[in-house]
Parts: sequence; structure tokens; C-alpha cells
Amino acid sequence: MARKFGLGKGLEALLPTGETTGLLEVPIDAIDPNPHQPRRQIDEVELEELAQSIREHGLLQPLIVTQTQLEPPRYTLIAGERRWRAAQRAGLTTVPVVVREVAPQQMLELALVENLQRADLNPIEEAQAYRYLIETFGLTHEEVARRVGRSRAAITNALRLLQLPPAIQAHLMEGRITEGHARALLMLSNPAQQEMVLRRILEEGLSVRATEELARRLQGQRVQGRKAPARPPGLIEIENRLRQALGTKVRLSAGRRGGRLVIYYYSDEELEAIARRLLGSG
Repeated sequence: MARKFGLGKGLEALLPTGETTGLLEVPIDAIDPNPHQPRRQIDEVELEELAQSIREHGLLQPLIVTQTQLEPPRYTLIAGERRWRAAQRAGLTTVPVVVREVAPQQMLELALVENLQRADLNPIEEAQAYRYLIETFGLTHEEVARRVGRSRAAITNALRLLQLPPAIQAHLMEGRITEGHARALLMLSNPAQQEMVLRRILEEGLSVRATEELARRLQGQRVQGRKAPARPPGLIEIENRLRQALGTKVRLSAGRRGGRLVIYYYSDEELEAIARRLLGSG
């Protein structure tokens, strides 16, 4: 029996007109979780609060599902896993759904986009989802960026977080350190130094700026004492233009008889993309 429900902010973009079977009410136990769900952690307190809201007001936004079996009907979630779990906890026996036909790749993309829109993913879950799209479906960084509404540089920078040791990734997932702290730790290539700095962040409550300064000291760079000579504004402007054109970190320095241009890349794929831009082939 069909009913009217609000789709909620962001979900209408996932449901172009004409691509769904309409809004239906289906048994909650006929729905299976999305095997490609990028979100691995759900806050128990938030889940219970949502369940209480559902007990009082019902489920105001439909779940997005795809039908996987005709008789008896079964469905797999595309988006709305937290609401589905909260509805289970609230004791609902049926839930409103939108049924949509999607391929496995689209299931991950839609679940990822919904979580990004709602800011439900921690940085590691987000990076793992991007990596899954790349490795499983053979997408480039640019293709992933287009599909999830991010810049290519944002995808590359997110993936760099997966270079951190698992213990540091766990602290980031649990919210004990911020993404800024994690990026500062990436400045260090020595795992022992990373672990040492991590301990100081946890024990001393180092800010991101303090963590960056400590990482620079460990790299052998001077962060105290005499300030480095100011760089010419023209040099900084060219550096910024190069960074925007190449989509990656660029460092330009000038000397008496010339200078040095350093272009950073973080994967073989990114190197190929930079080369294509420099050579004018894409």
C-alpha cells in the first residue's frame, strides 16, 4: 500500500524522476544490509536517539532499496542503513521504501554519496570507500571524484590517509585524533616517529599546528629561530596557478641562477594524470 513520504535533503538528487517504482511499504525483515556500505561504525547513542524519534513520529524518510528476489520479495538497502537499524530497534514491522534498479557499482556510489551528504563517514571509512571503487570497478581518481561530487585532489588526499599504520588509522576512526593530526603524521615516513608523535598528541593534547611543527623538527627542518626570507609574491602566484592546473601539491623555489620546481604525486595513476596535463594529451 503506497503512502507519501518526504525524501529529505540530498536524497532527491539520488532519485532522478522516472527511475523508481514509487514509494512502498514493505516488511522490515525482508530488507538486507548493503554489502557495499562504506560506513562501518554507528554511534550507539545516536542510534538510540533516532530509534526514540521513530517510536514517536514514525520513519519520516523512506529507505532506498533494490529488489533482489521476486517471490517472496526481498530487498537490499542502497541508502538509509542507520534509519533501517533504528527502525528495527524501535520495533517497526514495516518501513517505507523507494525501490530502484541499480548495479553493484551504483549501490556503493549511492551509499557513499548519501553518507558524504550527511557527513556520516569518518575519514578512514571515506578513504576505504574510494579505494574500493578504484580497485573493484577500475575507476580513476577523476572518475571517482565526478561520481561523488568531490575534487580529484580531495580523493587523492583522502587515499593518502590509508598509508598510515593501522593503529593510527584506528585512532582517527575513533575520533581520538583529527584528520589534521593525521595529515601532519603523514609528513613523517618513519613509523616509529609517527608513533612517538601520536603518543604526544594523545598525552599532551597537541594542536594540529603544534603537531605539524614537531613533524617538521623531526624532518630536520627549522621551525624556530630566524625566519626564512619572504618569497616573492610573483613566485607564490605562479606556484598557486601550477597547483590548480596540475591538481596536486607544487613547490617552487628561486635561487640566484634559476630555481627548482617540485611536483608531488602520491600514486602511479596520479603521476600519469599529471604527465598527460603537462604533455597536453588529456
